[in-house]
Amino acid sequence: MTWRRLARWVAWVGGSGLGVLLLSLGTLCLTSGCSSVGYLWQSAGGHLSLLHSARPVNDWVQDPQTDAALRERLQLSQRMRDFAIQELDLPDNRSYRRYADLHRGAAVWNVVAAPELSLTLQTWCFPVVGCVGYRGYFDEAAAQTAGDALRTEGLEVSVYPVPAYSTLGMSNWLGGDPLLNTFIRWPEGELARLIFHELSHQVVYAAGDTAFNESFATTVEQIGAQRWLNRFGDEAARREYAALEQRRQDFRALTGRTRAALLALYASPLGDEAKRQRKAALFAQMRADYAALRDGPWQGFAGYDRFFSQANNASLGVLGAYLQWVPAFQALFLQEGENFPRFYAAVQRLADQPKPERERALQALMPAAAASAATSKEP
Repeated sequence: MTWRRLARWVAWVGGSGLGVLLLSLGTLCLTSGCSSVGYLWQSAGGHLSLLHSARPVNDWVQDPQTDAALRERLQLSQRMRDFAIQELDLPDNRSYRRYADLHRGAAVWNVVAAPELSLTLQTWCFPVVGCVGYRGYFDEAAAQTAGDALRTEGLEVSVYPVPAYSTLGMSNWLGGDPLLNTFIRWPEGELARLIFHELSHQVVYAAGDTAFNESFATTVEQIGAQRWLNRFGDEAARREYAALEQRRQDFRALTGRTRAALLALYASPLGDEAKRQRKAALFAQMRADYAALRDGPWQGFAGYDRFFSQANNASLGVLGAYLQWVPAFQALFLQEGENFPRFYAAVQRLADQPKPERERALQALMPAAAASAATSKEP
């Protein structure tokens, strides 16, 4: 998910030797403050510990101590992995062929922050990785402490769990990105989505363009999961996925409306106090609309309660990256005849362009996406 560039730096560290690592951290201590050194040490150590905790899936399947439910999910994951290669043309490598139980509820916890009257996320800069709009921690308490420090600076902060992240294939020499206990027991369609999403990042990746990368991976996950369920899912799995997807669309529509209203508000000539009052009203309306969804069409499903109770500029600021260009990528997939190799090649050509040109090309695809929505068939 959004922690990938730091993971890529960790993979680079693992292959370049301790001397280069110490030199990089020493330089950082001189230029950016020694507190950043501790952060990068925990990042490197946490990632390597995660990789070293993993064992081949077949070992878990054959282990008599593995419970039957986990064994079934691991076997299902391998069928999905094969499907990703054969039907979605995703990489055939060591990723998701191993499994690790981290004995915690998330792979990492991300910390994001934004000003009181803006959805623009705070950024942090590091050697090799560059500047990113989050900090990832392998320990939840450390993430909460970092969030508290940002709040003392007057920023709005969100600390949220991340079930998985991609190293863009950079850690395949260490065994690849593993399956984790943080998501292995998810509903069938959701498990397929995650595997396909993370593998997509190994196909095309545009450095420094989170919206492009996440929208592309989200498009592949949506198409892939639906194709998987159409072919292999039973009726119960398809119904469960349809219900989850409807709630997801409702959530995105509601938060998208609120984001758009806040962006317009923050860009308006109103004074700060007037903006604060209007902001409070917008958040109150969003929460009321959510309650109506939860208690009405969602029939009491409360899975988004925590998000809406804690929603702020930071949490809403994160959401746009995963969806901004999805309609454009869907249109491009149709233009390329729903052929994955051709689609990936076209996406790579976009990634190779300078960011302004890439965004103009994606914007030009958006009307095509809207026009084709009514006639396109299910993937």
